[in-house]
Amino acid sequence: MKLQQVLSRVRKAVDDYSMIEEGDCIAVGISGGKDSLTLLQALAALRRFYPKKFTLKAITIDLGFNNMNLDDITAMCKELDVEYHIEKTDIAQIVFDERKENSPCSLCAK
Repeated sequence: MKLQQVLSRVRKAVDDYSMIEEGDCIAVGISGGKDSLTLLQALAALRRFYPKKFTLKAITIDLGFNNMNLDDITAMCKELDVEYHIEKTDIAQIVFDERKENSPCSLCAK
């Protein structure tokens, strides 16, 4: 599916459900996966011509894993002119080092 098709469907959903009002600030949670990045790109494109003006921000929760590289997302947000925030946490350390759970998934399941 091309971005134009995604944009068409996003616009229809926004209109059908009155999801955006004049002056809204929309925060998109960015995991780095294709769903969140596609939504961010679609909303950034929609922002250019949608009759109700809105701002857009992207947010990533950094879980604290050593191999997490957000440089490409940072560059994409800059290219899209979207403010990007990275919220650093110690979740990985807490789950794997301090709590030493056999299954860390059980923490979120409760």
